[in-house]
Amino acid sequence: DRDRDSDSDSDCDRDRDSDSDRDRDCDSDSDSGSRRQATIAVPSSMSRPEHIAPADIFYNDVEAKKYAANSRMIQIQSQMSQRAIELLQMPPKQTFHILDIGCGSGLSGEVLTEMGHTWVGIDISQAMLGVAVEREVEGDLVYQDMGHGLPFRAGTFDGCISISAVQWLCNADHKKHIPQKRMKRFFQTLYNCLARGARAVLQLYPETPQQMSLITKAAMSAGFSGGIVVDYPNSTKAKKIFLCLAAGSRDGTIYRPPEGLESEDMDVEGGNNNNSSSSSSKKQVLFQARERTRKHRRRRKGEKRAPIKSKSWIADKKERMRAQGRKVARDSKYSGRRRKPKF
Repeated sequence: DRDRDSDSDSDCDRDRDSDSDRDRDCDSDSDSGSRRQATIAVPSSMSRPEHIAPADIFYNDVEAKKYAANSRMIQIQSQMSQRAIELLQMPPKQTFHILDIGCGSGLSGEVLTEMGHTWVGIDISQAMLGVAVEREVEGDLVYQDMGHGLPFRAGTFDGCISISAVQWLCNADHKKHIPQKRMKRFFQTLYNCLARGARAVLQLYPETPQQMSLITKAAMSAGFSGGIVVDYPNSTKAKKIFLCLAAGSRDGTIYRPPEGLESEDMDVEGGNNNNSSSSSSKKQVLFQARERTRKHRRRRKGEKRAPIKSKSWIADKKERMRAQGRKVARDSKYSGRRRKPKF
């Protein structure tokens, strides 16, 4: 009996040991699984700041100080600002009044100051503007959402630059935000506050070709002409896109922006000269402002409008709706005819 009891006790102990080993294996599996889950990479789309939070929330106090203290970020910002000022093609040894859209902590404004220009910066982040005040930049700072329009008088600025800001207009951060309307408002007010023939260079990071098309269409409808300049088109990291715009022309000539820079590994001399046309097409895309043709003559002073619901009023409204591409009933002799009261 004693031998049987000892054998049963040893069997129970073995079962307990095996159970504890299984539990340890399960725990180790769960730990390894949690480690695997922790090492899952964040999707690439989340690396864009506009996908994380609105600009006024993303660039808080911590992010603003980090942005201004990062030496690599300062170097990149300064290089892109110098390139944007170069694309403005302003006469040398002259002082101009420049608008800096999305000025942030004033890094691009310092480049303007070093070149002898005066500037006004506009940004939506109070934290970034606070850092600019602490750094004692020489430009004037304005707290404003560029999607609401630019609050400046007509013809105030001789030029405009923007570094990594315009692509934020493609996102709807609030229910009332409509990207098409915000872009239209932005480009219309930008066109108005620039002097005749002034130029604007907007560096941006479009996420899709549809976003770039949306931005260029809004600029064209506002009256701008110009094109897209691409620096280092064959490089994934060094590639930069600049939207170069002109607010009209002083001498009647059509504005043509300069060509983009070529990558360091590209050789345009010798045997590669045959592909110069194809490479230049990738580096530069031109467009012109839409011609606004007036279909109807202006009313003279004192001349009354056509009465509402009259035949001419209905015909004009149908023409406007047809121009918008909407389906309109065909005209007939009964169009605009008043019905009898007994009908």
